[in-house]
Amino acid sequence: MKITVEKHVNAPIAKVWSAYTTPADIKQWNTASDDWHTTSSSVDLRVGGQFSSRMEAKDGSFGFDFAGTYTRIEPQKLIAYSFGDRTGLVEFLPEGDGVNVRVTFDAETQNPVEQQRGGWQAILDNFAKHVEASR
Repeated sequence: MKITVEKHVNAPIAKVWSAYTTPADIKQWNTASDDWHTTSSSVDLRVGGQFSSRMEAKDGSFGFDFAGTYTRIEPQKLIAYSFGDRTGLVEFLPEGDGVNVRVTFDAETQNPVEQQRGGWQAILDNFAKHVEASR
């Protein structure tokens, strides 16, 4: 099953793309709630390149790596990737005075679909806040 989340970001495409693909930025926005943070991030933005982000609870009780391989890159348009046996697609769609960022991914089986959608939407909402705050 595929899940899609999206968010309009009021910023130029170049700024949106950069914030989505730069490790220092990723560490600032890649969290679903205030009690979590991303402690490290790496990006090798090319087909076959690897990405990884370490997400941890701020109290140290739990953490995990979100990692995968880029399978298709169209600068300022889309990023496709695989992570484990799942895939994801990020589309950057110019719209009005900004960019609609749409993320579609394969659901996993351990957590309810609505919980997954909510977590990914929260991360995307944080991404928009980060980009718009640094305009």
